[in-house]
Amino acid sequence: MSAAAVHPSAIVDEGATIGDGTRVWHWVHVCGGAVIGSNCSLGQNVFVGNRVRIGNNVKVQNNVSIYDNVTIEDDVFCGPSMVFTNVYNPRSAVSRKDQYRDTMVRRGATLGANCTIVCGVEIGQHAFVGAGAVVNKPVPAFALMVGVPARHIGWMSRFGERLSLGTSGDGVEVCGHTGDRYVMSRGVLRLEAA
Repeated sequence: MSAAAVHPSAIVDEGATIGDGTRVWHWVHVCGGAVIGSNCSLGQNVFVGNRVRIGNNVKVQNNVSIYDNVTIEDDVFCGPSMVFTNVYNPRSAVSRKDQYRDTMVRRGATLGANCTIVCGVEIGQHAFVGAGAVVNKPVPAFALMVGVPARHIGWMSRFGERLSLGTSGDGVEVCGHTGDRYVMSRGVLRLEAA
């Protein structure tokens, strides 16, 4: 595995940890306390705060700021210009740095272009947040979320395709691409890997 590749225009503060094979593109700023895994990509004009943890194989597209208290697990996709927050009720004249809320993005989730993740929520594994959605409450694993505020309209497979299961009740669906079996029981979707 190769060392991280950092573009000359990027600023990586002393103390930052960046894993092998990660690419840091033009005009990126990584603060000194950040921990970034292997084989990630930080697109143009990305900001990564001090108290940020990013797993392996995470793709962060252009113009994304990842502020303190955000944790991103492996295999997450952050679409262009999507937004994280870390203070629920910001005011310029009131310092609230001691009130940052933790945000967790679980393994394999997709955060679509221009969506907003309001601080203090958890995005479940392999969930899919549509472009422009505003998420202000926890998102279940595999959930498809769209709109303002985001609402749950269906389910997505680990492969990234919409499942035909409804958002409640019981049912079973097998992914034609992977053979994964998705079991819906009382409104909760569970994966039984192939």
